[in-house]
Amino acid sequence: MRNICFHPKMPSWASPSRTETTPPTPSSQPSGGSSSGHGLSVSEIDKIIQEASEMVEKWDPDATSYARVTSLFYENKREAAQFIKCVNSLHRAMKALVVEDSSSPKLLVAHGLMVIAMKRLQKELYQILSMNRAYLDPESVSARSSGVSARSSTSDYSDEGLPEDGARAAGDSIVEVEEASAVAMADLRSIAECMIASGYAKECVSIYHVIRKSIIDEGLFRLGVEKLNHSRVRKMEWEVLDLKIKSWLNAVKVSIRTLFTGERILCDHVFGSSEAIKETCFSAISREGAMLIFDFPELVAQNKRSSPEKMFRLLDLYIAISDHWPEIESIFAFDSTATVRSQAITSLIRLGESVRAMLADFEASLLKDSSKTMVPGGGVHPITVHSMHYLSLLTDYPNILSDIFPDWPPPSKSPLPESYFNSPHPEDGQVSAISQRLAWLILILLCKLDVKAKRYKDIALTYLFLANNLRHVVSKVRESNLSGLLGGAWIARHEGKIKQFALNYVRLAWEPLLSALPEDPSAAITPAVARDHFSSFGASFEEAYRKHSSTIVSDPKLRDEIKFSISRKLVWPYQTFYDAHKITVDAATIRLAPDDIGNYLSDLFFSSGNSNNSPMSSPSPSSHGQRSGWPN
Repeated sequence: MRNICFHPKMPSWASPSRTETTPPTPSSQPSGGSSSGHGLSVSEIDKIIQEASEMVEKWDPDATSYARVTSLFYENKREAAQFIKCVNSLHRAMKALVVEDSSSPKLLVAHGLMVIAMKRLQKELYQILSMNRAYLDPESVSARSSGVSARSSTSDYSDEGLPEDGARAAGDSIVEVEEASAVAMADLRSIAECMIASGYAKECVSIYHVIRKSIIDEGLFRLGVEKLNHSRVRKMEWEVLDLKIKSWLNAVKVSIRTLFTGERILCDHVFGSSEAIKETCFSAISREGAMLIFDFPELVAQNKRSSPEKMFRLLDLYIAISDHWPEIESIFAFDSTATVRSQAITSLIRLGESVRAMLADFEASLLKDSSKTMVPGGGVHPITVHSMHYLSLLTDYPNILSDIFPDWPPPSKSPLPESYFNSPHPEDGQVSAISQRLAWLILILLCKLDVKAKRYKDIALTYLFLANNLRHVVSKVRESNLSGLLGGAWIARHEGKIKQFALNYVRLAWEPLLSALPEDPSAAITPAVARDHFSSFGASFEEAYRKHSSTIVSDPKLRDEIKFSISRKLVWPYQTFYDAHKITVDAATIRLAPDDIGNYLSDLFFSSGNSNNSPMSSPSPSSHGQRSGWPN
């Protein structure tokens, strides 16, 4: 055994001034080790030191170029295991010597060997962590832990249409990665347990922390995660912030399910023998990055420039945290990572507050709306389109909205009567808070539309406007989750109102034309009287047609219903009169035939932006087939 030069002092692991090298308690000893130095004889101690000397000096990185450039764990796994065994035995021998004679020269020799051995293991730890980044990346580790087998993976590739050889090669590649990952993790655990048991926990954790934290930081950087503050977020254009939100939504999914999960699994495996070290190490590696992740939603929520239209991005952020909360709570369960859980909860709270404020702003904007702009032709008002689009999109988040609005309004202060819904709801039959809130907002909208309808001087257009807008509201309710929230009875009741509005329009706009015909269309009258009725009805129809040629009914079903109603009111009486008296008058005096009524009505209620059919600007024989046409 060659002489080993070292400073002649107490072994560092036994020195009270070096807490990081304090020998472990018996409970942390490697399996099979003695908890007392009295278990080893002098000859056994000598043999252990001799064997350790031969093994340790061979792999002293400062002694030979071979040891300096060669990896023990890559060169010979069996010798690596023997090296670990020698170091553990050397540690037992040193404990025995401390008990028997703490000033023994053998203890100083053993300590020198231990210093070299720890230096070797630190080098091996660094090499394994550095050279196996691809096999120890969080995605590989988390996938391996979740039990993804090579066979199932190969099957997945086959399902995607890969050739059989390609699928087999893909499966072999996955097996290779999993095997390499397993070997590296086993080596890391072996080294960590040896170093920790020998009193070198701090050195072990330091190397592990530097390399693994760099992997976490690199992963977050690639995911687009960056450090922001309130000032930067506040000054961002919405388009830029929106892109960052989209990037964050992807980043939080990957980081939780892969990055932090994989790191936690690896840390648990490597330092599984020491809960305290495992916690300290994982916290030091992941806490900073996790705080960056979960701080971003709070910054967005605090952006006072947010408008109601941007609420949906906040809801997306809320869902991302809420959906991943069980994983967040599990991954960051340590006391030292409580700040991460706290930040995630704080972001949820701030997002909820902002969503509530935005919905309150939307309600206030509805209540304050005093626009006197009239929609030409009694069409759908922009406030109806905007409001229903907004509310229907909100219902894509029913569960989240129920969390954010758990008790609005208090049952005793609900602005809506119990009979407003008048339909059974699931579970306990109670109307949810969010259902009441949305119904209340729709009621505000309908009240505003009532006010706007009264601005039309033509009462018939008032009813057409109400029919158009209420049909748009009900259609949006049917097409979205609003239907489940408001209930079937709400829809049926408002469908009845639409029908009544449409009938009122027909009654006021078209039924007056019947006054141009005799009460009994088939009754005998003189040719002169018949001629007057034909002329009067034709003139009245012409006036009504021209007056309502600019009216709009955007909904195809409602449009057909109104046309059918008009036709049913006019065509039968006129057909009866026409059949009874057409032979008594000159054909030139008949302004239109019964079939012309349907032809002219087919062109009504279209707007240039709502139909591929071109509405006629004025009736003419050339555009309507065989008609009498309007006289010049």
